[in-house]
Amino acid sequence: MNIASSFLAGLLFGIGLIVSGMADPAKVLGFLDLAGAWDPSLALVMAGAIAVGSGAFWVAGRRTRSLLGLQMILPDARHIDRRLIGGGLLFGIGWGIAGFCPGPALVALGMGQAKAAVFVLAMLAGMLLFEALEHIRRPAANPA
Repeated sequence: MNIASSFLAGLLFGIGLIVSGMADPAKVLGFLDLAGAWDPSLALVMAGAIAVGSGAFWVAGRRTRSLLGLQMILPDARHIDRRLIGGGLLFGIGWGIAGFCPGPALVALGMGQAKAAVFVLAMLAGMLLFEALEHIRRPAANPA
C-alpha cells in the first residue's frame, strides 16, 4: 500500500510540474528574468503550492500518524545558519543558470530533455561531494 501511495503521489506531483510549466526551463527562466520579459505565471503556481503545503503541514503537525498509519516525522530545525544560507544561494544560482530545480529536473529527464540529464548528473555529483565533505567534517566535529 505504501509503495502504491508513493507512486501515485509522485505521479500526481510530476503531472502537476508538467502542467504548470515547471519542467520547462524556458518558462522558469522567464519567471526569474525580473529585468527583462518577466513571465509572472509561475508566481501563481508557487502561491498555490505554498497554500496547499502550508495547510498540509498544519494538519500534519497535529497528527502522530499519517493517513497510512506511519509515524509522522517532521523537521524540527528552526534556526537560520551559514549552511542554510549557503545552500539556498547555491540552489538559487543553479536554478537561475539551468532553469531546473531537482523535482522538475527529474520530470524533464523522464521526458528525454538532454539539458535535464546534464543537470541531474551535476546535481548527483554535488550530492556526492557534499556527503564526502560531511564524512570528513563529522569526525572532527564529533570525536569518538
